[in-house]
Amino acid sequence: MTEHGYPKLATGAPDFPALECEVLDYWAADNTFSASIERRADAEEYVFYDGPPFANGLPHYGHLLTGYVKDIVPRYRTMRGYKVERRFGWDTHGLPAELEVQRQLGITDKAQIEAMGIGAFNDACRDSVLRYTNEWRAYVTRQARWVDFDNDYKTLDLPFMESVIWAFKQLWDKGLAYEGVRVLPYCWNDETPLSSHELRMDDDVYQSRQDPAVTVGFRITATGSDLDGAHLLIWTTTPWTLPSNQAVAVNPGVEYAVIASEGNRYVLATARLAAYARELGEEPEILATYTGEQLLGLRYSPPFAYFADSANSFQVLRGDFVTTEDGTGIVHMAPAYGEDDKATTDTVGIIPVTPVDSRGRFDATVPDYQG
Repeated sequence: MTEHGYPKLATGAPDFPALECEVLDYWAADNTFSASIERRADAEEYVFYDGPPFANGLPHYGHLLTGYVKDIVPRYRTMRGYKVERRFGWDTHGLPAELEVQRQLGITDKAQIEAMGIGAFNDACRDSVLRYTNEWRAYVTRQARWVDFDNDYKTLDLPFMESVIWAFKQLWDKGLAYEGVRVLPYCWNDETPLSSHELRMDDDVYQSRQDPAVTVGFRITATGSDLDGAHLLIWTTTPWTLPSNQAVAVNPGVEYAVIASEGNRYVLATARLAAYARELGEEPEILATYTGEQLLGLRYSPPFAYFADSANSFQVLRGDFVTTEDGTGIVHMAPAYGEDDKATTDTVGIIPVTPVDSRGRFDATVPDYQG
């Protein structure tokens, strides 16, 4: 063992932080990390894709935890004889970078960005995104993680962006790319979809609020059927999505009752009758019962006529997720606003309608509520 050889025996009351710093200094002087790569110059490569952080924010405990996991895999592969380069990267695109610059410039909405000029705003973002690279380097190095900061990459680099375009072109040429619709969280102020990570960026992103819940009847149109003219009762906590209704869902294994009340007939889950005692009576007259399976395929009149010509819409679909724990046991489907709704209506080829603009306001397709 050399004078500075490791491991060393710990005697007395060791100062572990000091020992850690001593090891780091030894690695730096010995150039140990680079040597581990150079000694395997002709070995098989193992590529480790490390999701790059944003450098316009400081590292935190979460990065510490994931950093150790990201360090273990390349070290193990190196010990197995692979050549493992570990270029550190910086994510310079996306909403976190833009919001930071908006705060710096006092900008609060998209219109102000457009007034400033996209080019000028992009320049401000470039100046901001690498603000904390030195702090990141010190943090990652201090946790004893081996990465190559000197040959780092940035997503704003032209070669990197060209590589992304090249990769997409390969997918396109192989017929693996398609255009579709996906339901995502959306910010009407920034006028952009949000990732699940962006949705959790701020501590106050989730706030409780009280919204009205409504129960609505959709008139069944089934000529020749005993159900013709009866109303499917749906319950929703998002009544603003009703103009976008395109289907309803029932659970095939649930029993549904047709009841008579004040000259009308309503369909809802038998298990939910008690919940509607005030509206339908303590002991409503049950005219018939059906399983959800028997209701599948029934057609109904849309609650609004704006999209009455929407192909394959306004029918009863299968929804195994439908429960009788709340509501009526029949679920209103607006595929533009819910993942379950979208997945369910996709099974019959319904194309979602979205009658709102980028600011979250009803557009001209629903003139009665526009703006």
